[in-house]
Amino acid sequence: MVDQLRWVWQQPDWPAWRWDVAGLSADLALARRAQGEALGRTQLLSPDLDVAAQAEILLAEGLATSAIEGEQLDVQALRRSIARRLGVTLETAMPPAPAGDAVEGLVDVLQDATDNWQQDLTLERLNAWQAALFPTGRSGLHAIRMGQLRGPEPMRIVSGPLHRERVYFEAPPRKGLERELRRLIEWFNGPSRQLDGVVRAGLAHLWFEVLHPYEDGNGRVGRALLDMALAQDAGRAMRVYSVSAQLNSVRGDYYAALEIASRGSLDASAWLGFFVRQVQSAAKASEVAVGKVLDKARFWMLHGGTSMNDRQRKAVNRLLDCGRGGFEGGMTNSKYQRLTGASPATAQRDLAELARISVLTPLGAGRTARYEIAWTEPSAD
Repeated sequence: MVDQLRWVWQQPDWPAWRWDVAGLSADLALARRAQGEALGRTQLLSPDLDVAAQAEILLAEGLATSAIEGEQLDVQALRRSIARRLGVTLETAMPPAPAGDAVEGLVDVLQDATDNWQQDLTLERLNAWQAALFPTGRSGLHAIRMGQLRGPEPMRIVSGPLHRERVYFEAPPRKGLERELRRLIEWFNGPSRQLDGVVRAGLAHLWFEVLHPYEDGNGRVGRALLDMALAQDAGRAMRVYSVSAQLNSVRGDYYAALEIASRGSLDASAWLGFFVRQVQSAAKASEVAVGKVLDKARFWMLHGGTSMNDRQRKAVNRLLDCGRGGFEGGMTNSKYQRLTGASPATAQRDLAELARISVLTPLGAGRTARYEIAWTEPSAD
């Protein structure tokens, strides 16, 4: 069955991608407008709030690019790592805990892709990104090759019962993979610069995913590559939106679009149309991240002198970090206990005091009581 399939890399004119330029023009214009509006929002922020907004967007990027692959990161560990690197002050008196090598490695990759956008792409750089994602040399329980291309075994994505499997994707064979990657790299560093930057980013991501050069981490490395392409298009390292967060929100459609584009002809029009629309949505969604930063800044301007103990401050910041409605179900007595280590009686007193001083708003009463931030300003979004 596999031999009868016609994968895009088996086409005689591979990798001569083509697409409908006129058909993309309307979506591309909308994406460009959304990008400009996202950049404009960040330019209105003070320098400190600008960095804080970039930290929120980088956090969303790290969480989402891992979630797409089914990996759930420790949100607070990732937040601490990003805050330390960007010089963002976390409003908490609780002692920081180490983020862990996997989290640090992911942030290394995300930052290198955008901070060093002016540097050429190289095979060594791609290998280093993949190695950083797997500092222990293992993916789950399995040992994998770190910082080197996959082995001789066929690279296929298959599901279904034995002898009736469905092959969703098959990558080019291991033999000649270095040549294929170097062809992509040479295109990325040279001729591709003549293309529209958003189209170039989408095509680079598709091409890399078709090659699937590593045993694991291809999705995360491929999304770092598109981030690098978008940074080069913008001519700046600053992140003003997260494409990975948008792709995670439409994960099923994202995988389906990649699967369709990996089969048959080299016409990438459908994939590029999908990708351009996701860039537009991602840029529009950046308003939420900026609004969260402004909300938090307003809150501390109002409550900077409010007396709170370490437990209360930690709980309040967790609610602020999640944004309006982002802490599902609100803060309850039991959640407060788990977060701060307080006893039930202490948790009840702390929450009641925060409500008394108008830091939190109680919703409900008794055992069903839950608390939200007492917002005093309209949402920025």
